[in-house]
Amino acid sequence: MARGVPFAEARDRAVATLEDRDRRLAHELAAGVLRQRAELDRVLDLSRADPRLHDVLRLGAYQLRWLTRVPAHAAVSTSVELARETAGEGVTGYVNQALRRVQRPSETPAVAAPTHPAWLTRRWAERFGAEGAARLVQWNDAPPPLTLQAARWDLPTLAARFTESGLDVEPAPRNAGIRVQGLPSEFPGFAEGAFIVQDAAARLVCRFAGVPRGARCYDACAAPGGKALGLESLGARVVAGDARRDRLVRLSENVRRAGVAIQVLCADLLSAPFANDSWDAVLLDAPCTATGTMARHPDARWRITPEAIGRAAARQRHLLGAAAALVRPGGILVYATCSLEPEENEAIVEDFLTGQTRFRRDPVADAVPSALVTPAGDLQTLPQRDGMDGAYAARLSRAA
Repeated sequence: MARGVPFAEARDRAVATLEDRDRRLAHELAAGVLRQRAELDRVLDLSRADPRLHDVLRLGAYQLRWLTRVPAHAAVSTSVELARETAGEGVTGYVNQALRRVQRPSETPAVAAPTHPAWLTRRWAERFGAEGAARLVQWNDAPPPLTLQAARWDLPTLAARFTESGLDVEPAPRNAGIRVQGLPSEFPGFAEGAFIVQDAAARLVCRFAGVPRGARCYDACAAPGGKALGLESLGARVVAGDARRDRLVRLSENVRRAGVAIQVLCADLLSAPFANDSWDAVLLDAPCTATGTMARHPDARWRITPEAIGRAAARQRHLLGAAAALVRPGGILVYATCSLEPEENEAIVEDFLTGQTRFRRDPVADAVPSALVTPAGDLQTLPQRDGMDGAYAARLSRAA
């Protein structure tokens, strides 16, 4: 997080060579430290510690307080060794004493420190009410469910094969996939590309998009590729582009594993990658603050600021204008985010629609359950209400 690399990307790089059991532990440690960072920093009083030791101390303290399956002596000794490797022999005594103080019952606070920035929880309370905001924070602080979508196998086959292997399987909310415990690489069909990991909310965005079968669809900010695969599974002919070369590797790998005919290309939407009026449909899954996926990306709560929402919205307006130019007369434009913030969602769409007559909202009836559709006709999923990631989408059609 300190280097500006998103949690999932940094995690995947760091644990790629580990055995599955060690990968699970590393994931739990990293995500847990990020969720409980404020409490850990308070207990450890990091203002007096060498900055090189901050993460070492957080890891040790998290194991002592929240990870009961790791013996206390092992958590302390491992942290001392990490400190030695990080900052030298002279800091080992300090780290040993700091962590042994954390173990003392008298050090346990009566009230835990907040797990989210105060400005963010105040913002959510104003929108969702105090109870709704509290449920959203609780959702973000729990390990997120693992949801899978069918790729080379269909969902009934996935469920049957997983059940035969002794895995507990249940339908995802709104029947948008299946949920299962464990690491995907452990599941039957992983090597064959039988499934992809994708939350129910993202799959509902694909359904809501309502791209007709056989239509040529450009997914303009496609990495890591879940929505491109979702649109393809519903019958669209998809080209998936992304401006970041480093993300194209994962996008290409997901397309290859799923065995689908999606063309992948490196393209910056703001640099006019195609001629105007050239696509039947364009999906803009816009870069955003990702406040709807903080359970899955626990670093996001500490990375964003109030100013970041405004900066994201400014970029989203430019991207939406560029995406709209690619849509042919009679075509479809879908704008989506994984943000909960109105400035990045309905405000962007309303601003785009104001003062022009080419595009209008045009949701497809019954594409998604009516409980997920806003009064304006857009899709909105809320973690605290719907038990899935937060997502937003507006479906617009261009006049013929």
